[in-house]
Amino acid sequence: MGKLFEKFPDPLARLIVVVAALFALGAFAYFVLIPKPVKDVEMQWADAIKREKARPVKYAGFHVCEECHGEIQKKKQTGYHKDLSCETCHGPAKAHTENPDKVKPAIPTARTFCPQCHAFNPSRPRGFPQINPVAHNPLKPCSSCHNPHDPKPPTTPKECSACHGEIARMKAVSHHVQLECTVCHVAPQQHKVSPRSVKPSKPQVREFCGKCHGKDAKEKLAANAPKIDMGEHGEKYVCWQCHYPHSPEVEQ
Repeated sequence: MGKLFEKFPDPLARLIVVVAALFALGAFAYFVLIPKPVKDVEMQWADAIKREKARPVKYAGFHVCEECHGEIQKKKQTGYHKDLSCETCHGPAKAHTENPDKVKPAIPTARTFCPQCHAFNPSRPRGFPQINPVAHNPLKPCSSCHNPHDPKPPTTPKECSACHGEIARMKAVSHHVQLECTVCHVAPQQHKVSPRSVKPSKPQVREFCGKCHGKDAKEKLAANAPKIDMGEHGEKYVCWQCHYPHSPEVEQ
């Protein structure tokens, strides 16, 4: 290599030689050493399609289920599980559609099946039905109380904690523990049935919290509540923009 560079005493010429050698090496690797399927995207697509077509078909699709189970499908279309595919719960049904008398779809009766979606998980959106599987009708199959194709609760929840367990647990150890939820919220009856579409109210003005926490508050509930000057404290902000209302000692 040293003798080769002696022929190119100029540093720029040496750089050009090195770059040309690297380029030639890269071109050799690309065109000779790397197999064509690795470089050709269209060939990769064709191979993927061929491979997927070779897989056995296991799923039938809900449209096929509707041909024989029209009444169930009609009920499901207006229920809380309307966006859930039949085969999500009943498993692949292609073989069942080909021989319905011999091959039956799975019917999940295990107590552990429904909690996969409905066990309490704080990451799930509020309003999504969640339960504590240990305490909620223990040992009973979910279908003994709920129709799986339209799983409305057999009775409307009477307590807010039925759906808002996380909030209830936090409120239980806060200074607002003795306040009923309805002191601050107005929850329409329809909210208990359609919690996502009908929301409860929440205080929108500073004066609401001031009824208990203003220095001149006269509410009976305000006897031992911390008092502030509403004219100076918090400026124009609504109280819950700074204080978490279910645990007001925690500032947001």
